[in-house]
Amino acid sequence: MARTNPIADAMSTIKNAGDAGKNEVIVEPASKLLGAMLRVMQENNYIAGFEFIDDGRGGQFRVQLRGTINRCGAITPRFSMPVRDMEFWESQYLPAKNFGILIVSTSRGVMSHNQAREEGIGGQLLGFVY
Repeated sequence: MARTNPIADAMSTIKNAGDAGKNEVIVEPASKLLGAMLRVMQENNYIAGFEFIDDGRGGQFRVQLRGTINRCGAITPRFSMPVRDMEFWESQYLPAKNFGILIVSTSRGVMSHNQAREEGIGGQLLGFVY
């Protein structure tokens, strides 16, 4: 199967497994960007943990779910998000204020929009989780 957006595929796989009540899910292909996004999700208690599995091809992540994800997804195209526009993008993708996170790629690495706001930097929108 041709994958045009592996991040979107991974996020929908995680959401579908959560909706089905599964405890863990295998996400492939693995990438550094996806690993960084999973780390942000883990830091914000949306997933219990994840580990890389080298299968000799693209690699995989085994993700342990907590059952706390209502919805998650990739944001395409990857819009630029200056600090002054964070409120706008929050209202576009999250259901309520202080509920959920936007995952942002910044010059200091991948982080949640809350962390980016604290550091006073903007970046590219990658995904959302709530």
